[in-house]
Amino acid sequence: MASVKQFQVTFDCADPERVARFWCEVLGYVVPPPPPGFDSWTDFDRALPPDRQGSAFACVDPSGVGPRLFFQRVPEGKVVKNRVHLDVRAGTGLVGEERLATLEAECARLIALGAVRVQLLSADGFNESCIVMQDVEGNEFCLD
Repeated sequence: MASVKQFQVTFDCADPERVARFWCEVLGYVVPPPPPGFDSWTDFDRALPPDRQGSAFACVDPSGVGPRLFFQRVPEGKVVKNRVHLDVRAGTGLVGEERLATLEAECARLIALGAVRVQLLSADGFNESCIVMQDVEGNEFCLD
């Protein structure tokens, strides 16, 4: 039986490049080089049929450890809460006020990138605090 070695996380969105570049900044990811024969992704995009231009974008972990993120244009807008979301692990190992201060600082950085703060979920004796946020197209994620 073969085992999965890699996976990518795919986002449906209206503006793939905008959302991809947001997540590059959040996670420290980079845009991979364009396909062979193209000097830039813009050149590659121009070579596509008009209805496919701007329809997809990707970013990768420069260390090669994290999954590739793929963003694809879809015609419908976001209607309900995500069934799957990313947890941005900024406060791993921290508790109490130290954790909250770290999460608040990262929250401020992400808001400057276009994210929206939704709700602080305070520690409850079982889970530590986290902040529910939305990316530039309203997709929920947790600052954990």
